[in-house]
Amino acid sequence: MTPLATGLNPDQVRQSRRRSGANVLPVAPRRGLARIALGVLREPMFLLLLLAAAVYLMVGSLGEGLLLAGFALISIGLVALQERRSERAVEALKALGDPVVCVRRDAQLQRIDAAELVVGDLILIDEGERIPADGWIRETEALQVDESQLTGESVMVTKRALASGQISGTEPEQEQHQVYSGSLVSTGHALVQVSAVGIATRTGQIGRSLGEIRVEATRLQRGVGRIVRLFATLALIASVGLWLAFGLLRGDWLQGTLSAIALAMAMLPEEFPMAMAIFFAMGAWRLSQIQVLARRSSVVETLGAASVLCVDKTGTLTENQMQLAELRAAQVRWLAGASERPDQAAVELLQLAQRASRSDARDPMDRALLKLPGITPSDCSAWQLRREYPLTSALPVYAQAWQDPNQRWLISAKGAPEAIAELCMLSASEHARMIAEVNAMADSGLRVLALAEGAPPHGALPEQVGELHWQLRGLLGFSDPLRKGVPAALRTATAAGITVKMITGDHPQTALAIARQAGIDASAGVLAGDQLAQMDQATLRERVAAVNIYARVRPEQKLRLVEALKERGEVVAMTGDGVNDAPALKSAHIGIAMGERGTDVAREAAAIVLLKEDFSHLVDAVHMGRRIFDNLRKVMVYIAAIHLPIAGLALLPLLFGLPPMLLPAHVVLTEMLIDPMCSIAFENQPAEAGLMAQRPRRMDEPLIGSRELILALFQGLVLLLACLGLYAAALQHGHDQDQSRALAFVAMTAGNLAMIRSNSQRVALWWGMFSREQRAYWLIALLVSALLTAALVVPALRVLFGFGVPSGSMLILAVGIGLIGGSAMEWVKLWRRLRGRAERTA
Repeated sequence: MTPLATGLNPDQVRQSRRRSGANVLPVAPRRGLARIALGVLREPMFLLLLLAAAVYLMVGSLGEGLLLAGFALISIGLVALQERRSERAVEALKALGDPVVCVRRDAQLQRIDAAELVVGDLILIDEGERIPADGWIRETEALQVDESQLTGESVMVTKRALASGQISGTEPEQEQHQVYSGSLVSTGHALVQVSAVGIATRTGQIGRSLGEIRVEATRLQRGVGRIVRLFATLALIASVGLWLAFGLLRGDWLQGTLSAIALAMAMLPEEFPMAMAIFFAMGAWRLSQIQVLARRSSVVETLGAASVLCVDKTGTLTENQMQLAELRAAQVRWLAGASERPDQAAVELLQLAQRASRSDARDPMDRALLKLPGITPSDCSAWQLRREYPLTSALPVYAQAWQDPNQRWLISAKGAPEAIAELCMLSASEHARMIAEVNAMADSGLRVLALAEGAPPHGALPEQVGELHWQLRGLLGFSDPLRKGVPAALRTATAAGITVKMITGDHPQTALAIARQAGIDASAGVLAGDQLAQMDQATLRERVAAVNIYARVRPEQKLRLVEALKERGEVVAMTGDGVNDAPALKSAHIGIAMGERGTDVAREAAAIVLLKEDFSHLVDAVHMGRRIFDNLRKVMVYIAAIHLPIAGLALLPLLFGLPPMLLPAHVVLTEMLIDPMCSIAFENQPAEAGLMAQRPRRMDEPLIGSRELILALFQGLVLLLACLGLYAAALQHGHDQDQSRALAFVAMTAGNLAMIRSNSQRVALWWGMFSREQRAYWLIALLVSALLTAALVVPALRVLFGFGVPSGSMLILAVGIGLIGGSAMEWVKLWRRLRGRAERTA
């Protein structure tokens, strides 16, 4: 058995790791190239590409067939590249989300990644935590665990420590002294010696992987899927109709087949789902760069719609760096900032408070008390801790019972003043005096706890803390400074149309003082938890519209607040860290768990985890969510717009009796440009100025509404008419089919590049044209220009693409027509600026 006082030393850790390996479970292997290729083969666009290549090869056009086969390989490469990029983003998120555990090594408490645990380690597990490894319980206090993930039975199992650290008895008898990886601590805490890690744990033997980041189809993804299926159906009908028309009316079944394939490929907007997948994966990665872990991809689309932020005070608005600021008692008043040291009476009260603090000091107020300079509990070695009375939401009091060798008891408790007053059964006058003192301390923003000393009624410890005889001993005031960036972040949130509501378990006066410092609107006063409990849901629904400060709120009451806000049509983000916060986090549109002090239960119920518990990071996350959605909307407008000229140039020349212009190779070459631009030119685009000055969007607001659809149709139609007009005019003025095709394709490519730049930002196209963010765009634009030049200059490529060699002046004209046709969005921007200027001067 590992010594309880010291744990393993570094040499023992290394030896144990060599024997037992890392505390990780096997993960699904990455998708290799073969699996990616099989996945691509199921895509309609890829099947059409292979079909076109097969047709060319069957009729003896080896060059065209090999060209399309080469495009197929490039498609697989692009998909593999995008998938690897998304995988790296998800892997980074998983690494950020890896659990940490408190372990005793070399006589020191450390926090390490759970993956670093080894057999023999001593770990401390606490309420709300997911147990990271199998182990034997060496010490415990009121430990109950939920093993439903292993047994399927949602029953709390009571656990006990090993007697004298010895393992004995039958296997069922031993199980009451064991905990298992993946189980959840429901109540209590324990010191556990690790007995198995990784694949050797019971979870590993069952072969289940717990706690992975889930990826599910979001509302937007389902909507886009329906759009893609609709276009696929229309493409099938149109291409079959075109094939039949060519065959029956012209007798050219081969050209009809190639034209039908080109039309189907042009009409399929397969970039929609790919763009969404890239934006969500990269969006989650970008959120992680500002210390926000997205556990579900749906949060990326929801963040920008948040209209109400419900936040905790402690640790989110404040530093969570508690310091004892004041001690008050009947004959004692000590201010921590004073130069004089506390007198003997004050020292005794502070030592009593230390006796009601956990030795592992996870609570910031416990840490503040245990680290008081020059003050330690008297006769530490003589007194033994016999019992803990854990804090509950029903009775927010924590107590410890100590006994010395002479069987004398020292029982100390600290907690909410109202709860301590109830335990001490104060008279009306005593209660009034205590409340006056509490209010005076809370008015200055202090978090106030009451301190009491207890005695057992008959010499023996009872089961319930309320059965002890208690005497009020004093009040403790803790300061927790406001985070520096909170007022500015709150102003940003308010300007963005977001209401911030503070929910805390603190005293109402403390809550008011901190709210005023932060800049939260306190004009409607404070709603306390006991008042909330008296309200029916209809009344609460009305009150939540005005009240922004909630004090003495129990965790289970957060759920009522969330439901009331949702009933008012708000999009609610709710923070929480405790086990009982999980229902509210799950009910909120955006559940936000605390990364440092949050329980595993809260993190699993939440959609995002604040790795750095700072309100300004939450506002930054909303800003990032708006940016991602805004850029996604831009790319969807672009994709819809560019598909109109592609499809039109594949179909309209045939309807007007002109020679075919776009063949499958041309469509594929254009699609090759669209895919990387979606993830580079648009996803990487900085946020628009004034994005956080807009009202939150509605949850039911479509990604592509009528306004966006009109913009897409307008841009696509202008570019289509420009290219089609150039093609027809070139044919009319004596250019052959191949030269005319080359001119029209050059114009469409130039228009495509202009449309990308124009749609990627709402300011004029030339603003920020050569900024750092546009380097990737220019790199791809140069690459496309080089490839197009090669297709026009190299004879073999000219034959494959069916291009002729127009004159230099005609090529310059084609580029100019394309740039003008692709910049139709600039006309819209100019009209908006002129209209805005007119409205400001009116």
